Amino acid sequence: MHVLITGSAGFIGKHLTEALLRRGDIQVTGFDVQDRPQILEQALAEADCIFHLAGVNRPHAIAEFQTGNADFTANLCRRLAEAGRKPLVVFASSVQAALDNPYGTSKKAAEEALQAFALDTGARVVVFRLQNVFGKWCRPNYNSVVATFCHNIAHNLPITISDPTTELELVYIGDVIAAFLEVLDGNRPPPTRNAAGGFRTIPRSSRVTLGDLATQIRAFKEGREASSLPGLDQPLTKFLYTTYLSYLDSDDFAYGLEVKADHRGVLAEFLKSPQFGQVFVSRTWPGLTRGNHYHHTKTEKFLVLEGEAVIRLRQIFTSESIEHRVSGRDYRVVDIPPGYTHSIENVGRGELVVLFWASEPFDPAHPDTFPLEVGR
Repeated sequence: MHVLITGSAGFIGKHLTEALLRRGDIQVTGFDVQDRPQILEQALAEADCIFHLAGVNRPHAIAEFQTGNADFTANLCRRLAEAGRKPLVVFASSVQAALDNPYGTSKKAAEEALQAFALDTGARVVVFRLQNVFGKWCRPNYNSVVATFCHNIAHNLPITISDPTTELELVYIGDVIAAFLEVLDGNRPPPTRNAAGGFRTIPRSSRVTLGDLATQIRAFKEGREASSLPGLDQPLTKFLYTTYLSYLDSDDFAYGLEVKADHRGVLAEFLKSPQFGQVFVSRTWPGLTRGNHYHHTKTEKFLVLEGEAVIRLRQIFTSESIEHRVSGRDYRVVDIPPGYTHSIENVGRGELVVLFWASEPFDPAHPDTFPLEVGR
């Protein structure tokens, strides 16, 4: 199959091109404003499917909306009709097409040109009225508030919010590409219909105010500095977080952890979250022991990564202890139930490196940690 993508160098075009090339069974031709017209001419004569993503949304002059959106689309339809070609056409329109503004009017005119082409030729045309699409590779300080907020907050630059109560409907780029590929592969859910005719929107979307959006993205920056992850169980938060990380400078990919040292060795907190608890790592010198305490509610998992250790546990109302000898060679996890005092001793010749997970982050005000020797 041969697929033509107009606007291939844009945000959505890059994602669609990557997704199609990854499949390996599709020939992809990309066309953008900087390319030679002959590329478009040849692709129009050969393509089985056209993803029409090209358009103007930030023109130097208002008239460019008409020429870049409505006229360019009408010209594509005319050239296809004159050549007797009727490939599948998937058009990236906008929810703005339902509004009375220059951009929306030009997108609506482009939709109508495609609908007329479909009626005249029998070609299949699918129109997506896209909401506010966000994700990696989107240009900041252009036409995406998510990209602008992520970029500026990551770079300690100011953001402007005219009205924090303004509500946005956001869709993630991954969901857009999935919907496009469903059309290409013939999986066709019925379009949403209204007075403007048949069109589709992306099924999964999220509504958020500008104020809440800025608060979430600022929290990503602050949380990273505090080794804290947001709750990723909600799709919007997960997609916003991955988008935020994509706007970091490469120099900021790496960051240090706060290290606590004492006579036993060193310990550093890696990640924490109210949803999944806390992960930390320790290095313990030979012959020394950590722990000798118990928890009422908190549970833990111990995983020795390097060295040799004995983990001892004792139910606090009994005198009999349990021992598990573990090695970094085995990748063996030991669960620490509540109500069991426990310790871990380095019985090897070198450093003992252990990865710990706790079911809740440590709270100095309510530590749920009570000293009690395990014994032997």
